[in-house]
Amino acid sequence: MQVLRVCPKVRKPAAEVEGRQARPGAARSLPPSLQPSSHCPAEGRRAPRSVQDFILMADSKPLLSRDGDPMAAEALLRDVFGIVVDEIIWKGTSASEKVCEWKEPEELKQLLDLELRSQGEPQEQILERCRAVIHYSVKTCHPRFFNQLFSGLDPHALAGRIITESLNTSQYTYEIAPVFVLMEEEVLKKLRALVGWSSGDGVFCPGGSISNMYAVNLARYQRYPDCKRRGLRALPPLALFTSEECHYSIKKGAAFLGLGTDSVRVVKADERGRMIPEDLERQISLAEAEGAVPFLVIATSGTTVLGAFDPLEAIADVCQRHGLWMHVDNLLKYCHGSQASYLFQQDKFYDVALDTGDKVVQCGRRVDCLKLWLMWKAQGGQGLECRIDQAFSLTRYLVKEMKKREGFELVMEPEFVNVCFWFVPPSLRGQQESPDYSERLAKVAPLLKERMVKEGSMMIGYQPHGTKSNFFRMVVANPALTRADMDFLLNELERLGQDL
Repeated sequence: MQVLRVCPKVRKPAAEVEGRQARPGAARSLPPSLQPSSHCPAEGRRAPRSVQDFILMADSKPLLSRDGDPMAAEALLRDVFGIVVDEIIWKGTSASEKVCEWKEPEELKQLLDLELRSQGEPQEQILERCRAVIHYSVKTCHPRFFNQLFSGLDPHALAGRIITESLNTSQYTYEIAPVFVLMEEEVLKKLRALVGWSSGDGVFCPGGSISNMYAVNLARYQRYPDCKRRGLRALPPLALFTSEECHYSIKKGAAFLGLGTDSVRVVKADERGRMIPEDLERQISLAEAEGAVPFLVIATSGTTVLGAFDPLEAIADVCQRHGLWMHVDNLLKYCHGSQASYLFQQDKFYDVALDTGDKVVQCGRRVDCLKLWLMWKAQGGQGLECRIDQAFSLTRYLVKEMKKREGFELVMEPEFVNVCFWFVPPSLRGQQESPDYSERLAKVAPLLKERMVKEGSMMIGYQPHGTKSNFFRMVVANPALTRADMDFLLNELERLGQDL
């Protein structure tokens, strides 16, 4: 065990700490591990401390701070939440405000004053720090933020996150998170029902990458359960199959789990980005011929860039023919469980099946279910369905308006709420047959992205794809979006690119 020894530059008299008098009493001896250090390496000088100093620190009243002062804490939090309401909920969702206030890294460091010092700051300064953090952050709740697969601000979800962060619990046992253990079960049950499953198991994960790693680990365990104990020694060469349009976390997960990226066999996709079942059959046969054991197929519903949906039924037929799919109840706990005796005691006074923490690879796990549960309670299934319908309706509207305007060219007709397109500036229109057309077109999206971000007018992601030059990927996800926002996007691209 390491003991932190503090060597202050200025040592106060033993009888005075923050102006408080020491309590009378004889000095007591300390165990060797807690004896004060006679030398402070950082200072290069002796820092004498008496046993009485340590007794004084342990026996004295709390130091002057907001810790343990409910009134001071309330005042601070009310002020901070007032800033959140003003700067995020009002300004951050207003189309008349900027999406972001771009600054170069070195300038931003100076503006934020990121250095951590030995002395604390007054509340007024802390509040200004909060304002600065919000001011220079990207407003993902803004109606002109189209950059990621997420956007918008739901007040009920925000309320849920405030509650979970305030309670600051960890969701591994029923005894410390009873409400959230039961709540997560109910939300997962409802989500399974939406895809037609009457039974099953699950957990909320920090994100899609971890979820995909879970999928690989569970499939490997289902096929070779001894690998949990013996590791890679228990495994033959394995092969998993996924589309060339899959999320990049599949290969990362294979590397992380010791399978290696070579174990990932990439299956061809059609012109719309969907896995081709016939090529999956071919890849499985090829892997078997090379001595590898196929054990998993990972399909995708809504690929990251094109928003494509793999043909799940045809893929499931291939899996069934080759024995690559099997449903096993409680596989999560069998695969990941370690039965830590200080958490998952089997003689507790309640049903220990509610201690869900042994199903995950994490120990502590933050609560993620409340914000979805609270939003679902407020909106109802019908309200959430209306949001999805609205997103698809706006997607169709955007595509229709693009086709009316010169300079906008779809990469493909969208299958989901991802709209992939090129903006062709005036100088390149009609130049498609030029030998350098693709090279010049590839420079347009990065330049327009720089302009929009530095002005703070909007944010859209872009990327190349295979042999296709850089194009924009517009994601219609914010439930607060309107047709006016779609029109603004088109008008703004025309304005930003009119001189190109």
